[in-house]
Amino acid sequence: MANPRVPYRFSTDRAPLAAPRIGGRARPLIVHVVVNVEHWQFNEPMPRKIITPPHGKETEPDVPNFSWADYGMRAGLPRIMGMLEERGITASTSFNAGVIDAYPRAAEAMRDAGWEFIGHGMHQKSLNVATADGKAGGAGGSAAEEALIRACLSKIEGFTGERVRGWLSPGLRETYDTPDVLKSCGVEYVCDWVIDDLPDWMTTRHGPLIAMPYNLEINDSIVYAVEKHASPEMWTRLRDTVAAFGPELRRHPRVLALGLHPHLIGVPHRIGYLAKMLDLLKRRDDVVFMQGGEIADWYAAACPAK
Repeated sequence: MANPRVPYRFSTDRAPLAAPRIGGRARPLIVHVVVNVEHWQFNEPMPRKIITPPHGKETEPDVPNFSWADYGMRAGLPRIMGMLEERGITASTSFNAGVIDAYPRAAEAMRDAGWEFIGHGMHQKSLNVATADGKAGGAGGSAAEEALIRACLSKIEGFTGERVRGWLSPGLRETYDTPDVLKSCGVEYVCDWVIDDLPDWMTTRHGPLIAMPYNLEINDSIVYAVEKHASPEMWTRLRDTVAAFGPELRRHPRVLALGLHPHLIGVPHRIGYLAKMLDLLKRRDDVVFMQGGEIADWYAAACPAK
C-alpha cells in the first residue's frame, strides 16, 4: 500500500511556507539537534553491537557491547553537552524514560540545560518487542502499547515538570497503531516518518499529528554503527546536504535534523567532526536552531491542520 498516514505528493508541489524570523531576518534552514539518550539494560540482549563474540555464541551479560553504550553515557554525553553549551545551542533529547533511574546525573544535566525531552520508550527496545504486540489493535488500539507509552510520558513529565510533546520510537519501529495511540496520549509530533524535509500532517483516529523530519542519512547510528564509515563521513554528508539545500531555500524552508548518540559521535576520534558541523551551521545567517516543540509550533501556525 502507499503511505496510509500522509497522502503522497511531490515536495515541490507544497505551497510556500514563511520561514521563521529571528532578529527581523528570515531563517529558512531550521536545524534540530536530537541527542538520543538511551538505557540499554545490562541483563538484556544489546540492541546493537560493536563486537560479535569470537566463539560464535551470544552471552548475557554482554559486557563489551553494554560498555560501548555505557561509555557514551559517562564520557560521550558530557562532551556533546559541553560543545553545544559553548555554542549556545539547546538540543532536544529523544529519551528513554528508564534513564531517569539508570543515569540520574545525565537526566538532571539535560533538564537543567533546558533541553526538550522527546519520548523514546522506557528502555531501548522497539515497541513491537516491548509490548509483544505488533498487529493492528482495532478501534481501541493496542492496550499494551498505550499503557507503555503513557507510562513513559508520565515518568518523563514527573521528572521535568513539562508535558512531553514529541515522540521518537526506539529504532523508529512502530506498530500499526502507534500514531493513533500517540495522538490519544496528547503527543503532538512524531519523528519516525522520515519522508520529507518539512513537517507534514498525519492522519490518526484521534485527529492530526505532525510528522516531524528526522534523519537517517546524517545520523551517527547509521553512519558509524550500521554503515561503519570513517570518522569524517558525517561531516561530509552535512556539508553536502547544506550545499544541496541552498537553492531550495529560496522557495521552501528546510528542517535539518542531526541524530546523535553519545557512544558514537561522542568518542574522541569523532567529536571534532561534530564541532565542524556545528560551526559550519553557526556561521550561516540563514540558520536557526530550534527544538522539536518550537518547530511544531512554527509549522502549525504556518500550515494549520485541515
